Amino acid sequence: MTGFVFHLPGSVLADRALLKPYYVKLTEGLVARGHAVRLALHDRATLAREVEADGDIHIVDHGTRRHSRVLNTGIAYIYPFWNLDLWGIRALSSIAEKSFDPAGMDADAVQSFANRLRKRWVVGRKSRYEQPSRPSVVPAGCIAVFLQSETQRRVGETCYLTTRQMIKALLARDDPRRVVIKPHPLDDDCATRRFVVRIAAKDARVELSDGNIHDILARAAVCVTINSAVGLEAMLHGVPVVLCGRADFHHAAVTVIKPEGMAPAILRAEAETWPHDAFLYWYLNMKCLNAGKNSLVDDFLARVGALSVPA
Repeated sequence: MTGFVFHLPGSVLADRALLKPYYVKLTEGLVARGHAVRLALHDRATLAREVEADGDIHIVDHGTRRHSRVLNTGIAYIYPFWNLDLWGIRALSSIAEKSFDPAGMDADAVQSFANRLRKRWVVGRKSRYEQPSRPSVVPAGCIAVFLQSETQRRVGETCYLTTRQMIKALLARDDPRRVVIKPHPLDDDCATRRFVVRIAAKDARVELSDGNIHDILARAAVCVTINSAVGLEAMLHGVPVVLCGRADFHHAAVTVIKPEGMAPAILRAEAETWPHDAFLYWYLNMKCLNAGKNSLVDDFLARVGALSVPA
């Protein structure tokens, strides 16, 4: 019987009350099925040695370790969906290398899934991070730019353009439309906000906004970001997405590698008809685990079975 080691943050090991429901369901469900389960500190410096020291399956919170007995896990942009992946999570997951083809998908299942997501997130005006409840006034047909903190691990290392390059490339285009820029709610780097304020003072098209993501997307013609979760939220609004960094949801977006690629990327994004609902179904429902499902443990074990390791 396969043993499992869950590598988790020290804060969680110190206080099990902080263990996310996803991990509670998995660990308790695996024990109920007779599997040995152990919780360990996620230490990147010692992880490789720990994996080689046994024959267990290692589940690594926010991991990037590639090994035949390691599955990296973390929230896949939108709760309750989680990555469980051989490469990493989100921008670093192997989903980036998989082929998406909407042909042959069950149209009713796709529509029902997308409608449930929209009801929860769009109608509920909710996002991964807390959003203002007060409605925001946003110019119609704007280009919406959502910033991220490049100091956060995985953002800086997956950028094709920096925040400043992204904004400057966008404004260098001959386009009279308003550009609404929303800083990341967790970005405590005041320099970024000061930069946007300076740009706005020089360019009347630019508007800094701390408004609700969904108010902005509801009025946007296109969404520009590095590789933020807002890309998936934009798809829920049917808004085309332009990415400026590596992402594992690039299949339904246009990716900019160099500043000079911004203008053609915007044109292509707006010209193409995107199968957003089908993509969300494929990415979240087929490539991720749903922590809200009663079948979570069985779905997890199916992923482990695909590793060719006896379960």
